Amino acid sequence: MATALDIERVRAQFPALQLTDGGAPRVYFDNPAGTQVPQRVIDRTVECLVASNANLGGYFATTAAAGALVEEAHRACADFYNAASASEIVFGQNMTTLTLHMSRCLGKRFRRGDEIVLSRMDHDANVAPWLLLAEDLGLTVRWMDFDPETYEFADDALAKVLNGKTKLVALGFASNCTGTVNDVKHFAKQAKAAGALVYVDAVQLAPHYAIDVQDLGVDILVSSAYKWFGPHQGILWGREDLLKETFGYKVRPAGDDLPHKFETGTLSHEGMAGCLGAIEYLEQFGEGATRPARIKSAWDTLAAYEHKITSRLIEGLKSFKGLKIRGITSANALHRRVPTVSFTLEGHHPADLAKSFARDNIFVWSGHNYAIEPMTRMGLMDKGGVLRVGLAHYNTEKEVGALLDSLTRITKAG
Repeated sequence: MATALDIERVRAQFPALQLTDGGAPRVYFDNPAGTQVPQRVIDRTVECLVASNANLGGYFATTAAAGALVEEAHRACADFYNAASASEIVFGQNMTTLTLHMSRCLGKRFRRGDEIVLSRMDHDANVAPWLLLAEDLGLTVRWMDFDPETYEFADDALAKVLNGKTKLVALGFASNCTGTVNDVKHFAKQAKAAGALVYVDAVQLAPHYAIDVQDLGVDILVSSAYKWFGPHQGILWGREDLLKETFGYKVRPAGDDLPHKFETGTLSHEGMAGCLGAIEYLEQFGEGATRPARIKSAWDTLAAYEHKITSRLIEGLKSFKGLKIRGITSANALHRRVPTVSFTLEGHHPADLAKSFARDNIFVWSGHNYAIEPMTRMGLMDKGGVLRVGLAHYNTEKEVGALLDSLTRITKAG
């Protein structure tokens, strides 16, 4: 059973949550695009810039400190994913940049006529890189389609497009549009049986649930730390044997050892420090003898709290006439979604709704949110997309109530 979350203790650790504008508190419901950071992240970042601001590989104090920090950040992120080794962790600017890079590296394995499978539910960061690769190499692209009424994949969605020519399946763990959590383990098993690699975008799942790459059976998984309370960094995990045998685009002095053959140039050490700080922040909410155990325990606690406020949001939105939630709404199915709730409202353009919420200092996103495929599948690309409300564990029921009150005023005003 998850431990009850002390929300005031949580919020006190985020300086941004204390800010006001003209006396009005800020309500951060823009979390799917990037979360706020706790003080621990800020402290770790500043400490790095002050005490270990040097390049790697030298003989003096700051370079040694920088090297130790980089190693610890890799170990922490390995624990965050429950990876077997820190050498399986690759840092980069963000998930998109890492995927564009890795798609080219993996592309060395493919030949004209090979097939790849993409998802109609995915963010374009896990679509466009593969489409570009397919165009350059002459690959055939097949699509996993989801049900636009249930917002989920059928169990046989992959099997319908999988065959002996399939070399890679790219799939999102959770949708940044519908909020659906996909059964990655189920689909990975099917893909691996067909001999295909599995590349997972975990950007939207990582801020809400624990990830266990050793259990999932996938080959590569990527997330961005700025979605899970850290700085602007991307963190890729890959199976060690796969990474070793995969070609890496790099400068000539760089070695072939992991993970350095994929970490091009001098990376952001302060960003790595911030990632370490985010993981240290999360650990405090968990219990266990090891860091992976504490992280898993922490996510159980945070997810239980998020389910509570997500239920309040969804039930509140259901009361508005003409409002359609574009995602799972069943109270007993919240474990199959993240607290990213997108909706449309008859007679109101999503951008106009976002502007109205902004006047009440409630921060939300509108439009396609780079989810080109799901928006097109739902027929919303030419209608302004959706209004997206994204909760995090530092949000409160009071804030949810403020959004519902604001929406009531908007609808009454016409």
